[in-house]
Amino acid sequence: MQVSKLYVGNLNYSVTSQQLQELFSNHGEVKDVRIIDGKGFGFVEMSSTDEAETAKNALDGSEFEGRTMKVDEARPKKEDNRGSNYRY
Repeated sequence: MQVSKLYVGNLNYSVTSQQLQELFSNHGEVKDVRIIDGKGFGFVEMSSTDEAETAKNALDGSEFEGRTMKVDEARPKKEDNRGSNYRY
């Protein structure tokens, strides 16, 4: 694993940042938690890549608040260039 930021998907919409912080802190130091409102996913940044890998291995596929979480390495946001080359 190259990064310390994790994607956390298939979250129950009622899950809070505090709940994720507590869950992931069992696997290392949590630097940041961001839940994307109304989307059912978020991001957790751990203090090291080792801790991120430990958390991913422990929590991917586990049940949390009634749903099976998907935990994976966060990927950089892709730029959306649709429409930038259109001319009218």
